[in-house]
Amino acid sequence: MGKDVTPAMPADNEEAEPALSVSAAMGLAKDALEGVVVRLMGEVSEVSDKPGYKAVYFTVKDEKASLPCMMWMNRYQAAGVPLSVGALVELTGRFSLYAAKGRMNFDVFSVTLAGEGQLRLQVANVARELEAMGLMAAERKRSLPAYPEVIGIVTSPRGSVIHDMLRTLRRRYPLARVLVAGVPVEGPGAADGLVDGLAKVVFAGAEMVLIGRGGGSFEDLMPFNDRRLARTIAACPVPVVTGIGHETDTTIADMVADVRASTPTAAAEAVAPARAQTEGRLDALGQALHRAEARRLEGASRALERLESLPLFREPARLFDAEALAIDDLSDRLGRALPDALRERQHRVGLLAEAVARMLPAALARPASQVSLAQSRLAMRGPMLTDRPAAACARDGQRLRAVGEHLTDRFRNDVAVNAARLHDLSPLTVIGRGFSVARDASGTVVRSVGQVRAGGALTVAVADGEIDCTVEKTRRIDAAIEDWKEDL
Repeated sequence: MGKDVTPAMPADNEEAEPALSVSAAMGLAKDALEGVVVRLMGEVSEVSDKPGYKAVYFTVKDEKASLPCMMWMNRYQAAGVPLSVGALVELTGRFSLYAAKGRMNFDVFSVTLAGEGQLRLQVANVARELEAMGLMAAERKRSLPAYPEVIGIVTSPRGSVIHDMLRTLRRRYPLARVLVAGVPVEGPGAADGLVDGLAKVVFAGAEMVLIGRGGGSFEDLMPFNDRRLARTIAACPVPVVTGIGHETDTTIADMVADVRASTPTAAAEAVAPARAQTEGRLDALGQALHRAEARRLEGASRALERLESLPLFREPARLFDAEALAIDDLSDRLGRALPDALRERQHRVGLLAEAVARMLPAALARPASQVSLAQSRLAMRGPMLTDRPAAACARDGQRLRAVGEHLTDRFRNDVAVNAARLHDLSPLTVIGRGFSVARDASGTVVRSVGQVRAGGALTVAVADGEIDCTVEKTRRIDAAIEDWKEDL
C-alpha cells in the first residue's frame, strides 16, 4: 500500500515571513526574468501578424516544450526574416512577464533563420529578384514542339536518373536523337557545370533540353537555385523542361523553365509523345485526308458530269456551224462574182484595145508630117542647106521611133496587170487548184443538194476537162455530221 506524505509545515514556534501580495510576487518574478537575456533555437509553430498590430506574436517549440514570443513590429521589419510555420529560427531576447494576465512571453530582440532556413531565405530573395525581372512570367514560357527530332539531356552521367530518362524516351519516342551532357548536379561548381552542359547541347542542335536530377535535401538542390543558371535557362533559344527532385521539391530552375515536371521520368514523358498517341493522331490525320480526297474527287466528278452535259460535247459537230455557214455563203458569193467579174474584165479589155487602136495611128502619123514639113522648108532655102537638115531628120526619125516604141509601155503594163487579175478570178484558175464546178442539164451551177434529184445528169468541170455524171443519191451536211458522230 502507498504511504501518505504530508509536506512539512513551519513549527509553531518559528516566525513566518510576511506574505507577499500577488502584485508583489509578480513584480519580483518580472524583475528576475527580465534580467536574463538568452539566445535560443526553435521551430515556429504558429504566427499572428495581423494588420494594425504593434507586434508580431508567434510560438516556437521543440520536442518537449513551447514558448510564446512577441516581437515589436519595427524590430521584425528591420530583421527582414519572414516568419512562417515550420521555419527553424534562432532568437535573441529576454523573458517578460505580463502581470495583469500572469502570462510569460519571450521578448524577441532579433531573429534569423537557422541552418536550412537561412538557405531558404537566400533562395527566396533570388526568386523575388528574378520574378521582378519577368523571368517567371507565364507569357514568356514557350510551348514544346510536338515531334522533336533532337532532344538534349543535362544531368549526372551516373545514377538511375539518366537511365530512367533514356529508357522513357526510347520506349515512348524512339525516333528522336538524344544528346547527353554529363555534369555534376550537387556540390561546388555544379551550377557552372549545368550552365555549360545546357549551352553544349543547344549548340549541338537540340530542339529542347531536359534538366534533371533525383531527390535530395534542400542543400543538395542548391545548384538548381543558382541565379546564373536561372538566367541561362530563361535566355535559352529552345524550350527547357525541368524534372528536379520529388513532387514537393521546387527550385528556381523549375520556376523559370518553360515546363516543370515533378520527376525526371515525368520530364521525359512530357517531351516524348506516347507511341499510342502518335499512332492515333496519324490514324486521325489519315482519315481526315481520306475524307478530304473523297470530297475533292466527288466535286471533280460532278464538275465532269456538268461538262459532259454541255451541248458542245453532246453535239460536237455544232462547233463548226458558224464556219460551215460562212463557207456556204462565201461559195455562193464566189459563184455569183466570178462570171460578173469576168464579164467586167472582158469589157474593160475591149475598151482598152479600142483606145490603143485609136491612139497608135495618130502617134505614128504626127512625126511623119513634121518630117515632111521640115524637108519642104529646107528645100526652099537652097541646096547648100539640105545636107544638114537631112541628118537632123534622120536623128529625129530615130528619136521618133524610140518614142513610139515606149509609147505603149504604160498601156501594155495595165493590160498585163488586168489580165493577171482576170486570170486569178477566172473559174478555170479556181478549178486548176483542185476545185470543180457542177452544172445541171440546163447549165446552171449546182450550189445545193436541193437542186438535183437522184437519176439527174450533171456535168462536172475539172482542170483538164469535163465529166458527165448521173446522181445516185444526195446527202445534206447535217446528215453527214450525224453519221460522223455515230462513228465516234
